[in-house]
Amino acid sequence: MTTHTVNTALTNTAPTSAPALEITDAVLELGDGDGRVRALDSVSLRVQPGEFVAVVGPSGSGKSSLLAIAGALGKPDSGSVRVHGTDLATLNRAAAARFRLRNIGFVFQSGNLIPALSAADQLRLVARLAGNRTAEPEALLAELGMAHRSGHRPGQLSGGERQRVGIARALVNNPSLLLVDEPTAALDRDRSQEVVAILAERARRSAVAVVMVTHDRDVLGHCDRVLEMVDGRLSEVAAATAGSH
Repeated sequence: MTTHTVNTALTNTAPTSAPALEITDAVLELGDGDGRVRALDSVSLRVQPGEFVAVVGPSGSGKSSLLAIAGALGKPDSGSVRVHGTDLATLNRAAAARFRLRNIGFVFQSGNLIPALSAADQLRLVARLAGNRTAEPEALLAELGMAHRSGHRPGQLSGGERQRVGIARALVNNPSLLLVDEPTAALDRDRSQEVVAILAERARRSAVAVVMVTHDRDVLGHCDRVLEMVDGRLSEVAAATAGSH
């Protein structure tokens, strides 16, 4: 596979625009003693508003650690992480939780929905926690083709429908950054393409920066850039080879 070191100056918008996500020389070590490993090894990444970036790589390569520090779920041992100019290292635990609710959306492998809540109520809960009184759950679900299922609970939805609800929930507070973890892991090929196409369209239409971790190389054509994580190091994959494995 042809790779080259990620250039943090790479953007798809004007260079004066503020990055939605800027990670600089992040180092993160996990474990203790002889079992201590470097999950992130001097990782740098810049993602602009409206840009859709995929991160591929083997299990245990550091992809989950990358999402964790980008989402204010953990802090690197050194280096910096900024989301729209906010240095996440300056936030205590409570402030980080508030910041996540208002600025960062998360999409999980299987939707990670609350079984007892309807599709619309999943969105209402997240909006309420963020103090968002202007959210319109039904309208957002309708945009994603789920208006007719807004009153259904997760157990009454297909895998693709659960992922659509998960995407809607991640977007309900109008985040500037969307972090997506293996969104197609439980879906067939057609539903996988459908879900990733929704993410790509939303990124470009709403200027949301999207970072998606995936093993599914069939969906990489929807992305603006493809990065590969190997042994904690991040590199950019040449476009011609991105979907060839």
